[in-house]
Amino acid sequence: MKKYHFKEDEAPPIDNHGVFYWAKENLFNSPLNVVLTIVVLTALFAVIPPAVSWVIVNADWVGQSPEACSSSGACWAFIGVRWDQFMYGFYPTEELWRPQLFYGTLAILVALLIYDKTPYKRWIGAFAISAYPISIATLLYGGVFGLEKVETHMWGGLLITLIIALVGIIASLPIGTLLALGRRSTMPVIRSFSTIYIEIWRGVPLITVLFMASVMLPLFLAEGTNIDKLVRALIGVVMFASAYMAEVVRGGLQAIPKGQYEAADALGLTYWKKTILVILPQALKISIPSIVNTFISLFKDTSLVLIIGMFDVLGIGQTANTDPEWLGFATESYVFVAFVFWIFCSGMSRYSIWLEKRLHTGL
Repeated sequence: MKKYHFKEDEAPPIDNHGVFYWAKENLFNSPLNVVLTIVVLTALFAVIPPAVSWVIVNADWVGQSPEACSSSGACWAFIGVRWDQFMYGFYPTEELWRPQLFYGTLAILVALLIYDKTPYKRWIGAFAISAYPISIATLLYGGVFGLEKVETHMWGGLLITLIIALVGIIASLPIGTLLALGRRSTMPVIRSFSTIYIEIWRGVPLITVLFMASVMLPLFLAEGTNIDKLVRALIGVVMFASAYMAEVVRGGLQAIPKGQYEAADALGLTYWKKTILVILPQALKISIPSIVNTFISLFKDTSLVLIIGMFDVLGIGQTANTDPEWLGFATESYVFVAFVFWIFCSGMSRYSIWLEKRLHTGL
């Protein structure tokens, strides 16, 4: 008669899921990590509850005067009173629909370009970098089509911050790419020009560039020629950012294996076809983290325009802090400005992470 042998019951598998398992494996897996975890948690509990209480729980949100802020929390009523200046600077109140239209159309364009299944995305992108900036500049400045002229010295707040950042970002990438290709060119004249340009602009701080564009540039123009201060600042920012972008793109170009160049040559592609169809797409994909990092730095550097008399969102905050009626609320102003910068910079960072994952090919 055949005998059957049964295995003894085995212990159930260890649960390797859940919060407790993750904490055990990552936060309490060694004596040192236990101590560090306790220290960090203690610091967080000491900081976060009072901060939340000050920012939200005990904050005053509505009011038109300092008397409305009688609690121990933040006085966000101060930001509410100054909201239009933070958003539009000193733009005429009756014309605020123009920057509001700019904000709305910009948000729609960004959403269409980010959404993966948007039809005709290439045409939308071409419109965003060609006709759209001209249309918005005409809308904001006016003087045509019955629009009242609004000089740029009345622009300010987030409006100036976004304009400088967007122009710098959109213009610096193609110019920087051409400079990077020029620095790797086999033609001595082009390579020398690109190298000298990059090294000169990378060797001076942005403050110096802004001073040069605002004060020195008019001295080199013909008598009677006057260029708007905002345009001068934009030129300086674009030239400065292009030099840094060139080095970022050059790093991506140098990371491309030599075999890619040889394969493109074997197909009989011309230099520009090889560069546009084979080399640049790979180099830009590799350089996405560095490119976005440069964009984020450029966005934060827009606050430096305050030194040439232009009031971006930070400049408006500092101006508001000097109002005798609202003295003592500088903390709220700086927290709000920091939050605005964090929103945009964090958004660019998250989009770059998503773009990296989407373009990842496993190579």
